[in-house]
Amino acid sequence: MATPENYISVDALAARVPDGALLALPKEEGGGAMAATRALIRRGVRNLHLVCVPVGGMQADLLIGAGAVAIIECSGVSLGEFGPAPRFSHAVRAGTVAIRDATCQAIYSAVQAAEKGAPFIPIRGLIGSDVLKHRTDWKVIENPFGGGDPIVVLPAIKPDFALAHARLGDRYGNVWVGERREITILAHASNQTLITVEEIYDGNLMENEQLIGNTISSLYVTALAHAPRGAWPLDLTGRYVRDDAHIAAYAAAAKTEDGFRAYLAEHVFGTRAAA
Repeated sequence: MATPENYISVDALAARVPDGALLALPKEEGGGAMAATRALIRRGVRNLHLVCVPVGGMQADLLIGAGAVAIIECSGVSLGEFGPAPRFSHAVRAGTVAIRDATCQAIYSAVQAAEKGAPFIPIRGLIGSDVLKHRTDWKVIENPFGGGDPIVVLPAIKPDFALAHARLGDRYGNVWVGERREITILAHASNQTLITVEEIYDGNLMENEQLIGNTISSLYVTALAHAPRGAWPLDLTGRYVRDDAHIAAYAAAAKTEDGFRAYLAEHVFGTRAAA
């Protein structure tokens, strides 16, 4: 199916994210919008408050290394079996990025609070932790429905923008995300949702009984771009697997500033921005 007229280019999608925005990214497994991330770097976006829901990987590392991030809020940034995220690690040591340490439960809960329109949310499991010591915006209160029961309350995280890559989009602006529930939560919670899609669905996703359950309504989608292989070198469930060789090469190159700049020159600004 041809790309619908209401879709925009990946570069135009990235151009909608202004400097200083609170930008939320879902977990990379099946939802990392890598083509859009490369477009953000080419645009030269700066001073982002990046929220990884709940963890970050190569996508966050690229943005940090490119100087796009002022604050990162997440429960961790890693390249998994490929080792530490090198540009994130360098930024931590250099103090060039402010770290708002969190836990997976805290990130999910704070975003879900925004999804529900609540200003804060109570959770358990943080009292006595070192994480709580360093988050002055998290408060311990007494359970108002039972004495002697301290509980932590977190402010809602309401992103300015959510950015993700999904398997299918239709010409009506609906998006099928499969099992990637983080994308759905973020779409509901964020002021604007920007999605790149792998394929154009010929029909209305909201009328397909097999797909509607994991479809985000166009009501929650601000803009769409058609980006085949838009998750590469990450995987996209049901379409292609992770490019392990490429990620390993990135992990090695990005250990140094010169190596990282060479990677950007070839794979972000050069002709090899996609496989």
